[in-house]
Amino acid sequence: MTTTTIAPDQSEVLLRVIEAAPQVCRRHQFFVWTQGDFQRWLPHKLSLCGSYDRDQRELVFDLFNSLPMPDAVTRALRDRRSVLVSAALTSWQRGRGQAVVLDIRQLPAHDALVSELVALGYGRFIVHGLTRPGRPDEVESVFLFGQPGPDADDNARQALDMLLPCVHLAYQRVCVTERQMSQSRPGASAAINGVALRPSPITEREREILVWVRDGLSNQQISEKLGISALTVKNHVQKILRKLGAANRAQAVAKAMSMNALGAANFHLGESSV
Repeated sequence: MTTTTIAPDQSEVLLRVIEAAPQVCRRHQFFVWTQGDFQRWLPHKLSLCGSYDRDQRELVFDLFNSLPMPDAVTRALRDRRSVLVSAALTSWQRGRGQAVVLDIRQLPAHDALVSELVALGYGRFIVHGLTRPGRPDEVESVFLFGQPGPDADDNARQALDMLLPCVHLAYQRVCVTERQMSQSRPGASAAINGVALRPSPITEREREILVWVRDGLSNQQISEKLGISALTVKNHVQKILRKLGAANRAQAVAKAMSMNALGAANFHLGESSV
């Protein structure tokens, strides 16, 4: 068995990630949690999280991504029967319960999802999960983490190996909370996936800017997209922070998502809104 040595500064990062995990109960909180110290421990731009749904009797997937993707790709990523998910599950199960590195460039090149991801710069994904208690052949949860550019390596694999119990518990809590909220509002017309709609304090222009902020664009990049000055974008962002009572851009995005203030754009990060 290989012993992993953790530097003191990395130990502090891991501790902060673990300490923050119990506060994660909603999808938007899960996304924000994975964008903080979590990124220093396991850098990624995309995470695909699957959990066994006892009503549907199969794995149901959520997508969390901090880079924009074509809608067709986001829909395909959440497909339990996709070539990517099937290969990830097979590879992980062959790894006998250990985190594995899946090189998607070795998957059938004619598959539309695979070719799109490769074109977007994705090469390898780190895959890990847990089986259902007492049923080693049935998956309880599975997670795929990836990013364009540098390939995932053994360090990333070991990082997920160590963090898996924390990720699993946090995501399971999210699934339970979201399910309970959905069931508590059966047939509610003013709700989306169990999340009650609240009046949005932000204007349509501010919502548009906040969508680009969520996608990781700088003020300059947003100004070029919208044809306005970077200073105007900065002023809009400051107003958004004040209106939402947010300390920073990431917190503003999370709060806007929690009240569905981003509208249809909210669903960019997951099938059931993050």
